[in-house]
Amino acid sequence: MKKVGITGGIGSGKTTICQIFESLDIPIYYADIQAKRIMSSHASVKQQIKAVLGEEAYHANGKLNRKFIASKIFSDKSLLLAINQIVHPAVQTDADRWTQQIRADFNPPYIIREAALLVENGSYKSLDAIIVVTCPENIRIKRVMKRDRLSSEEVTKKIKSQMAESEKVKVADFVIVNDGIKPIIPQVWEIHKKISKI
Repeated sequence: MKKVGITGGIGSGKTTICQIFESLDIPIYYADIQAKRIMSSHASVKQQIKAVLGEEAYHANGKLNRKFIASKIFSDKSLLLAINQIVHPAVQTDADRWTQQIRADFNPPYIIREAALLVENGSYKSLDAIIVVTCPENIRIKRVMKRDRLSSEEVTKKIKSQMAESEKVKVADFVIVNDGIKPIIPQVWEIHKKISKI
């Protein structure tokens, strides 16, 4: 069973692409969703995050104070790095456990790990192939503004904190263009056929 990564910048449409792969019975591990779950429920991770960002990182009910965390880490790269060094190993362990379970229960031709930072944190190197989803920045900004109810400036700050799309494309085995013009289903189908044969 092969392990494939899918990544792209914020607002590139990774989730939409993953949903198409899921319709082909390919299991998806959503690293960013699982990271939020781990940050909210894993006692050791919570303790380490509070040590870096302070008690304000969590609301009184124990839930993540996402707005506070975002305001800190997207303004200070050293804080972003510190939080990533806490969260990514925990997510990696969780993803490995999930992969073993999928292999035992279902054993599909491949699984997909979806994560925004696959290239930045180097975890793509442990995968058999990587798919990068690309989209023009102006479309990404509009999508995220609508989805997260953020200002253009806030979205631009998030984009600038991430690795440039062109750098991710350099290590890609496959690229999906999600610009609203080029149909995405045929692109996914071609990649699915190629990976299933690898």
